[in-house]
Order: sequence, then structure tokens, then C-alpha cells
Amino acid sequence: MKYPVTILCMLLLLLAACSPESSTDSQEDTMTVGMVFDVGGRGDKSFNDAAYHGLEMSRDSLGVEIVYIEPSGEGADREAGLRQLAADPGVKVIFGVGLLFSEDIATMAKEFPDKYFACIDYLEKPGEEIPPNLSGIVFEDKQGSFLAGAIAGLVTKTNKVGFIGGMESSIIKRFEDGFIAGAKHVNPDISVISGYIGMTGSAFTNPAKGKELALGQYAKGVDIIYQAAGLSGVGVADAALETSRFVIGTDRNQEELAPGYVLTSITKAIDRAVFTTVEEVLAGTFQGGKMNVLGLDGRYTDYVYNKNNAPLLSQDVHVRIEDIRKRIIAGELSID
Repeated sequence: MKYPVTILCMLLLLLAACSPESSTDSQEDTMTVGMVFDVGGRGDKSFNDAAYHGLEMSRDSLGVEIVYIEPSGEGADREAGLRQLAADPGVKVIFGVGLLFSEDIATMAKEFPDKYFACIDYLEKPGEEIPPNLSGIVFEDKQGSFLAGAIAGLVTKTNKVGFIGGMESSIIKRFEDGFIAGAKHVNPDISVISGYIGMTGSAFTNPAKGKELALGQYAKGVDIIYQAAGLSGVGVADAALETSRFVIGTDRNQEELAPGYVLTSITKAIDRAVFTTVEEVLAGTFQGGKMNVLGLDGRYTDYVYNKNNAPLLSQDVHVRIEDIRKRIIAGELSID
């Protein structure tokens, strides 16, 4: 169910009064989980969609109720959305999807100590403690991006590859740095061209700009682009399809965006992170007051290798990348 911020409480009260789930015949202790999406919202085929899938998994497997709020514009209403959910007595767990929620969600967690909060890609503020009812969820995206770079470095024919990020920020910079390091690890002579969509949250919602940057890089001889740009990455995939070049997706398997030209995708198991957090709240084992780092070990951060892209990567490349992955996990290969 989707609720605009301004009428969320009214709709929740109405649903509580007349929906079958809220009738006297249902369990009174059914927990409601809320989520406020990042810019781009549902349908970005990336970050937000992965988070929503975790919400659906929680509903279908754990029996919780779910509500969510879509952002407007550049998502300036984040604080209002979080507050609407936190103020509702039926909502027990609130997720903020994206690093831009970090400051607001920490404030809300302090203001509503009886609720549980979780932030995907939480940006910890130096010198400040994380509230005990807030889980800061981050992924080892630099390590995953290292694998993306290694794949690109092994597959490229032109010895030129590209990176396109959404909002120029510390988190997306980790994607770029990891990608460059991975490419040069396997191919020291490779050239990497980088570009960013913009400096604000709207950089994740501009497919036209993503396509423009990608076409420019492909025109310079780049044959593989790694994109970490949210909805803007759809434009990068369009450019790959148009020019018959390769793209590497991010956050979730994006092979449907450019069939035959998505070399791989670096996935973040955001859906599993959401599901696990809800499961922990139900079990009384919520991991709050700290950063929860999810990475290559357990494949929370991973790369796609399946029957569709195996012909593009080859078995030799797959074996090499698996070896690199295992060495990173074992601490034998440092990417910093």
C-alpha cells in the first residue's frame, strides 16, 4: 500500500477501522512495518525496488503489515515521512532507504525510543553514538565494486572502461574507487573514465543525463561502463543497448534493462537486510546502536553469474573472480 505523506495517518486510521486485517477476528498484535523511499521511489529497478522486495518478503513470510511513503521532488520530505510513520501507534519498525536519511532517522530514533529504526546505507556521524533503537545498515560496496572492476579489466577489448555515478558523495565515491582498483589489479594498463550525474539527490532520477554521459564515454572508446546511479542507470543501460557495448548494473540483477549487454550486476542484498531486520525485531534480537556491515562473506554483496551472462564472462573469468572474492574474504587481498 502506498500513502502520500499528508494523508497517511488518515488512511491508516480508516484501514484500521474497516479492513479485514484489523477486525476483531484478527490478531491484535500484528506488527506494522513502514518504509520511506529514497529519491526515485519504487520502479527505479535498483535501490528502492530492492528495499521494497524486502518489505514484501516480510509481509508474505513473517505476516507483518506494511506501509510505505514515496518521496516527492528531491525527497526533502524525508523527515516528515519518518515522523508520520513513527507517530502512528501501529507502526513498530521504520526503514529509511538511503544515506540521505541518516541525520533525520537518527533524530527520529531519539525522539521515539519505543520504535525500531533502520537506515540502508547509513552514514555515521563522527563523534556521535548511534541510538540503541537504530540499526545502521551498510554494505561492502567497495569490495563488490572491486569485483566489478576486475571483471571489466578481464573482459575489455579496448582497454578503456567507464564509471558513472549518480550523486557525487562519499558512498558513491567508494563504488568508483573500488571499481578502479579492481580494474587495475587485473589489468595495470587499463584506462578508466569517470563521470557523475550531479551533486544532489535528483542525480539518481535522471535517465536522460545517464544516457548522455554513457554515450559520451562509449564514443571515447569505452566498451564497458559500471553504473551506480539508481534510476539514472536505466539511461546508461539504454546507451549500452543502443551502441552494442556492455554495462555493469548495481544493487540488483539488472540484466532485463539491456538483454545481452549487461555483463554482470553487483548486487546488494538489501531485500535480505530488510527481511532480517524485521525478523530480528519479532524475535527480540534487534541489532541496534551500531553499524551492521554486510559484505562478500554470505554474499550480501555479490556479482551475478548465471546462464544468461555466462557466455559473456567465460568460465575462466568466473574462476578468476571467485578466487579474488575468496582472497578478499580471507584477508589475503586488501583493496584499500
